[in-house]
Amino acid sequence: MIVPAGAVELRPPRLRDGGAWSAIRLRDRGHLERWEPSSAERWEERNGVLAWPSQYGALRRMGRQGTALPFVITVDGEFVGQLTIGNVIRGALCSAWVGYWVASTRVGGGVASAGVALAVDHAFHAAGLHRLEATVRPDNGPSLRVLEKVGFRREGLYRRYLNVEGGWHDHLCLAVTVEDLPGGAVRALVAQGRARLA
Repeated sequence: MIVPAGAVELRPPRLRDGGAWSAIRLRDRGHLERWEPSSAERWEERNGVLAWPSQYGALRRMGRQGTALPFVITVDGEFVGQLTIGNVIRGALCSAWVGYWVASTRVGGGVASAGVALAVDHAFHAAGLHRLEATVRPDNGPSLRVLEKVGFRREGLYRRYLNVEGGWHDHLCLAVTVEDLPGGAVRALVAQGRARLA
């Protein structure tokens, strides 16, 4: 999909992504840390290049088990972020959540919206899911706009839902179902004039 920033694609993570992943994560601490779950590990430890092999291994394991669909986001072939469809539940629920991050240098060019749209279409068609949820802090306006552009609707507020920046924060719950996007999320972005097909 083509957006102002370039050609956006999703692909599975690779072990050799470690250098690019770590460089972005370490450089963008101020851009990313305030939205991510708290951890006992220092930022440098959990985002250094030596942390990637274990993260990559965990993503591959969850992918093989069918509990997650892990992706990296690329623009013109360059690694610029990650997107994960996680907690995949089959059966009567047939749902999952989506989470993502994009490098600070790629914010504002339609990259996150394109990545989420591609993931939604994959989840609903190739993976056969029915519903996707995302939770976002109410003060994270850019992420809320990304999800709403793609077709997610606000469904409620989770009080003190996630420990972020050392404290428990409220998060809005947004969701979308396959019936909400009969033509797909990518087609919806194209129809809005926000993207075009390659």
